[in-house]
Amino acid sequence: MTPPADAIAALLAGRHADPFSLLGPHAGPGGTFVRAWLPGAQKVLAHDLSGAVIGELRPVGDGIVEGFVKGSPRPLWYYARGGGGEWWVKDPYSFGPVLGPTDDFLMAEGTHLRLHDKLGAHPISHEGAEGMHFAVWAPNAQVVSVVGDWNGWDTKRHPMRRRGAVGVWEIFLPDVKPGQSYKYAITGADGVLQPLKADPFAFASELRPATASRTTAPPAHRWRDAAHREYWASVDPRRVPISIYEVHPGSWQRDDAGWFLPWDHLADRLIPYVVDMGFTHIEFLPVSEHPYDPSWGYQTTGLYAPSARFGDVEGFARFVDGAHKAGIGVLIDWVPAHFPVDTHGLARFDGTALYEHEDPRLGFHPDWNTAIYNFGRREVAQFLVNNALFWAERYHVDGLRVDAVASMLYRDYSRAAGEWIPNEDGGRENWEAVDFLRATNRAVYGQHPGVFTVAEESTSWPGVTRPAHEGGLGFGFKWNMGFMHDTLAYMAREPVHRQHHHDEITFGLTYAFSENFVLPLSHDEVVHGKGSLLTKMDGDEWQKFANLRAYYGLMWGYPGKKLLFMGQEFAQVREWSEERALDWELVDEPAHAGVALLVRDLNHLYRDTPALHARDCEGDGFCWAVVDDAAQSVFAWERRAPDEAPVLVVSNLTPIVREGYRVPVSRDGQWREILNSDASDYGGSGVGNMGVVTASDGVATLMLPPLATMWFQYDN
Repeated sequence: MTPPADAIAALLAGRHADPFSLLGPHAGPGGTFVRAWLPGAQKVLAHDLSGAVIGELRPVGDGIVEGFVKGSPRPLWYYARGGGGEWWVKDPYSFGPVLGPTDDFLMAEGTHLRLHDKLGAHPISHEGAEGMHFAVWAPNAQVVSVVGDWNGWDTKRHPMRRRGAVGVWEIFLPDVKPGQSYKYAITGADGVLQPLKADPFAFASELRPATASRTTAPPAHRWRDAAHREYWASVDPRRVPISIYEVHPGSWQRDDAGWFLPWDHLADRLIPYVVDMGFTHIEFLPVSEHPYDPSWGYQTTGLYAPSARFGDVEGFARFVDGAHKAGIGVLIDWVPAHFPVDTHGLARFDGTALYEHEDPRLGFHPDWNTAIYNFGRREVAQFLVNNALFWAERYHVDGLRVDAVASMLYRDYSRAAGEWIPNEDGGRENWEAVDFLRATNRAVYGQHPGVFTVAEESTSWPGVTRPAHEGGLGFGFKWNMGFMHDTLAYMAREPVHRQHHHDEITFGLTYAFSENFVLPLSHDEVVHGKGSLLTKMDGDEWQKFANLRAYYGLMWGYPGKKLLFMGQEFAQVREWSEERALDWELVDEPAHAGVALLVRDLNHLYRDTPALHARDCEGDGFCWAVVDDAAQSVFAWERRAPDEAPVLVVSNLTPIVREGYRVPVSRDGQWREILNSDASDYGGSGVGNMGVVTASDGVATLMLPPLATMWFQYDN
């Protein structure tokens, strides 16, 4: 039973690859032999977990104690004395493995959809003891140890068990509690100890600038959102109203000390506000853990952990549940395209390019100085697919907006010739990323009915929202970046020049139904010197507000779901910064209050009027009425839905009042003016049509206010 001296030396130095072969109980011809490392112990009694003494272990040098115990190998508990003190400790090397052969098989196959139940840190009851099970994938490591508050961050104390060919290391540590900090100490294949690594599957993290993972208790929140989830599982999201309020949770509002609002306080303020404003969903910029505030969460080091900036992880569950009970869905931005190269993160996790590519032409993103996931590696794809499922299951999120999809689809994205590697066919398509995105969407839609995905995809890649089984990428929706860029360019022009750029409004309708679109006026348009939406508008102060109101009216009447970044609903003047709260004092000023009232009315009318939402993604829900009046910069169309009264949308995007303007309509009779962005309540001039117009011979004759959009609903 005496091991070679170099084996003990390696164990004591934290370099032994199989600590379970040396430590713990082992059956032998002389009975069950036990070895433990208990520095400072001079006398040790071995107990089974019932408390019965079954043997005594004696020091043999360097903190090693040994001896025989009664019975077969089983979990052990030691009573130790030495140096004037005494203590009890359960032996982690006396417990068997937690993971099983089915886990090994599914992980090796790349089809394990419950990895978040297996890897990471989980409080469990195992072989009669309570404790924490740790498991991490590091296939090229020589040794992996878990270090934390309980062992003084000593890399030699708790080396883990390697599970065969799958490259997963695990250990059960009895008596480790929720709420403790930990990391992994990984010795690479070259024998070099890596910087301590946070757990890729950690469910909580320390508050930055600290970077350790945190053990957590089992989820405690009792969900009460069954009706909300059942509703969304029963409807086609393309045919119901979706109006999204995009929020950076760290700068929507802050407390009196300028610190982030915790989730419960944010819920008390944000949810009622969103309900009143008529939005259907809140979309958060990434809420997963990230080390650097100005990254806004898009450079995440903890995909499974809600950021500690906003309190405990249960707080996020309470927020989502509260939103659901108020009828509001919650979407989160999800970032599977790339990850930061912070030393405590995924970069060269086990001393090799494990999650990323070795070759920087495949594995390094030049725009963000980040690493690109190796989507073709099944374990990496599995890690990310599981993360998508995790947010839907653990936190009941209603959808994932997938960031930077275009950067995933093309090998030459933001790269010059010679800086990228073609695929096997010599092309630029990243087919591994395509397969990963399809797998993610198949898993999300298959496992969680009612949850939808949205692609931020800025190119003309075909079939982004076509089902995966039909050759598409399988997303539910796609951001219409073309709409955003074209229409904002138009609104920035002087009205006298708009006649020469008429197609910046009309062109989008030539492809508006090629995908299921969301129309985004997102955070990307109000940062980095771009100004706010209000400051993008042309003209003096009155015209800027009028242009913005007209633009919102056009957008909410345009086919596609809606998204508006926080602050733009009340015409924030300053460019957005993550370092401060929005300028809420503006809502007390009449012009800003008028814009807020307009957005509120737009949302409620959009939600209450089927013609405006039920065919957002289908061509039969739209028909041009006036498409070619470039000279006067007037646009008009009808929004339609089966068996519903149509809505006529008319925009006059010059500051000229136009009397007697004739618009073709589908039905004779009365059309009620249900919205006018030039109404005095919104800060406009009050020009209108006295609430109703009567069409005859297929024509409605209108009074068009200056820089305004009007909606008319057919009235039987």
